[in-house]
Order: sequence, then C-alpha cells, then structure tokens
Amino acid sequence: MSKRARLVYEFGPYQLDLAECRLSRHGREVTLRPKLFDLLAVLVERSGQMVEKDELITLVWDAHPERADSVGAYESNLTVSVNALRKALGGDHYIETVTKRGYRFAAAVRVVAGDSRTLDSPAAPLDKGPPGGALSLHSRYYIARPTDAEFHGAVARRDSIVLVKGPRQVGKTSLLARGLQQAREAGAAVVLTDLQHLSATALADAERLTRTLAEMIADQLELPTAPHQTWSDYLPPSTNFERYLRREVMTRTPGALVWGVDEADRLFSYPYASEVFGLFRSWHNLRALEPAGPWPRLTLAFAYATEAHLFITDLNQSPFNVGTRLVLEDFTLDEVAELNERFGAPLSDAAEIERFYAMVGGHPYLAQCGLYELATRGLSIAALEAHADHNEGVFGDHLRHLLVSLERDAALRAALRDFLRGQTELTLPHFYRLRSAGVLVGAAPSQARPRCELYARYLSRHLL
Repeated sequence: MSKRARLVYEFGPYQLDLAECRLSRHGREVTLRPKLFDLLAVLVERSGQMVEKDELITLVWDAHPERADSVGAYESNLTVSVNALRKALGGDHYIETVTKRGYRFAAAVRVVAGDSRTLDSPAAPLDKGPPGGALSLHSRYYIARPTDAEFHGAVARRDSIVLVKGPRQVGKTSLLARGLQQAREAGAAVVLTDLQHLSATALADAERLTRTLAEMIADQLELPTAPHQTWSDYLPPSTNFERYLRREVMTRTPGALVWGVDEADRLFSYPYASEVFGLFRSWHNLRALEPAGPWPRLTLAFAYATEAHLFITDLNQSPFNVGTRLVLEDFTLDEVAELNERFGAPLSDAAEIERFYAMVGGHPYLAQCGLYELATRGLSIAALEAHADHNEGVFGDHLRHLLVSLERDAALRAALRDFLRGQTELTLPHFYRLRSAGVLVGAAPSQARPRCELYARYLSRHLL
C-alpha cells in the first residue's frame, strides 16, 4: 500500500497510527503482521461502511480478484486475516461480517491527531480520488446541513420512523451513515440494508424479500437462530417477518435497535410494495397498541428519492406519512463557500464563488466534483465554465447519465421538452418525478425550474 497520511485513529482502548504503522492498546504496542495492519487501516478508515471483499483484496494484497484462478485463494487469505485481526483485537465485535459481500468496522472511531499539512493541503485530500458515492465518516469534505441535526435528534429520541427524502447524489447515504454511527456510539444495535444491492431473485416476491431482509438482520446482529429455522409455510410473509423480529431480534437486542434502509424507493414499483410498507407502518402503530412490547425500542430510518404517494395510495398502508419526515436540500451559497475552503480555496474570492454557485447551484455532487477539479488540476473558473455543459467536460459523465435516464421515458422527456420551451405547465405526476430525479426544483409545477444553470444549458442543448 502507498505511504500513509499522518493520522492517528482511536477506537475503544486502541490507537492506530497510520504513518508509524503502529497499533497500541492502553499505550502498549500490539504487534501485527504488515498485511493485518493494512487490513485494519482500510477498515478503520471506512468505519461504519461495508467494504467489499474484492476491494479489500485489491487494496491489501494488490491483487486482481476478477481473475477466476485467484478468487478462492485470496478470499481464503482474507477470511483468515479477518479472524486473526479479530483475535488480536480481543473480540469479534470490532469487525462485522456482511454475508457473501464484505466486512464493516463497527466500533466508534475518532481522529485524535494528524499532521496539519496533510489535513489542510488540497493536494493531499483525505478522500482519495475524485468525488463519488458516500463520503467516509471522517471526510473533511462532508458539509453538515440543518437536516443532519434533525436526523440525529430523531434517532436519539428513538422516533419510530425517520424519513430522509432527496434526489440522487444529494447526500442521503452519507447522512444516513453518520446517523447510524451516532446510534452505535450511543450503545444502540444497528442494522443497515441497502436495497440497491439486493438481487432480482431476492426482490421477486414478498416471501423472498422478507426472508432475505430477516437473514441480513440476523447476520449483522450475529443471532444464533436463523430465520429459515423459524419460518412457517402456513403463515404469510409479513407475519413470519414480524414474528421473527419480535421473538428473535428484539428479544436478543435488549436496548435500542436502529434499522437503516437506504434506497427504499427501489421497492415502490413492485406489486407487493403496499404489503411490505404496510408491515413497517404497523410496527409504528404497535407502539401505541402494545406500549409494553418491544416496538418503542425500534427505529426505522428510510432514505429515498421518489414521491411515495405516487405508488402507495392507501394512507393506512404507508409509513411515509407518519414519523419524522425530513427533506435533504441542496447546499446554500454559504455551504458551497465552506466547501471551497475545505478544498484549499481554489475559488479565490466571493465573486468566483457566486459564479460557481450560479453554474452548479447547491448540487452537492456537482459542487464537490467541480471544486475537486479546480483544486487538483489548477483550472480557473473561466476554464471550468467554458466546457461545463460538454459531454467531454468535467461534468460529462454525470450529465450523460441524466440524459440517458430521461431517454428511458418518452412521455417524461416530451413533457420536459415542452416545459423548457415554455409551451406548457407540467402535470403534477411529471413534476414530482422530475423533482425526485433531481432535474427540477420548486414547490409546485407553477414554480418549477431547472435545478441549476448547468442542467438548463445541457438539457436545452440536447432536448430542444
């Protein structure tokens, strides 16, 4: 692995010094083989996040797990190394296994020391590589917004259902990860399910979905009784799932349990969506119906994009009209200015920041991507603006993905084209879908407008 940043992480009684390749417990050094230290470093740097087996193999062994002749050997090495690392740390609770996928460092981690030159230099950002995906828990580029405090408060209060809605790439997963980490640090048991990672087989029907979800919960909590041992062929899926949750999960989890569900809108289009979401809604109701039961200890945290009411029309079957409902908004101008500072101020003054904000708006991903390019490539704001809406420009991949998404729905594309021409007002369903996709912003069709100047220019070029 490459030379490490001057960072010292602390978890439990341990300190991990990356630059010195030293692990200590209560000040006494714990000897680790080089590969075990590298493995621990990767997991600690990604604390709270699941790291895929293939990625661990590539980072730690510099191997290529896509080669069929090496998969078994490298996975075996990884399994043995994880077990050895658990033994060295004195317990299994530090590293969670995500069945058939990877591992997660579950202990609370904080940075206790670092070389200020490493922390502050835009040439050596803590997040390696260009922006994309969730930000690590200790990323200096994470900008907390008012929704963060509201989400943390709802989890701390043990609200029954916490809903975080926002368009793609607005930062929902990063916010969810921080809320779950806060819950871990407060002593709660935490489960995370990313519905984007479920296979088509797991999503085939309600029976397979609920059993898959139960198996994932059992695995993450390392429960002794697996769902297939208790599932009854004579009961419907929702009843089996609730019974397992009550008898096995909540019984063996005496404190608070927080279940985070990312990309919840993936289920909206399935015919069983009302049945499954109706089950989640019923657990909210059971707080009042069974006050002495386990349900006040359970918090469901959903992150989603699509307007739920377009798919779940029965209000009594929807968890999306109860609990704590939050909307994750784009960055403000001040927040973009703060992000600019964290990138080493590639935008030199207020005028340049305002020009940048006018182009990308507060779109979190576009703001991070643009500032990263400015900081690492030394571009000027004028050079960035000149090719911003080109397919080969800095934002080209993102813009092409946006256009491809619209190409899949001829009616929606036609409605957007008419809107951009100023010929007609959007219908309510088209407005909601375009807003959920992050193409438009506004409180109602009459107030709709492109999310940012970059979108307006690019979509007008390709749709008109």
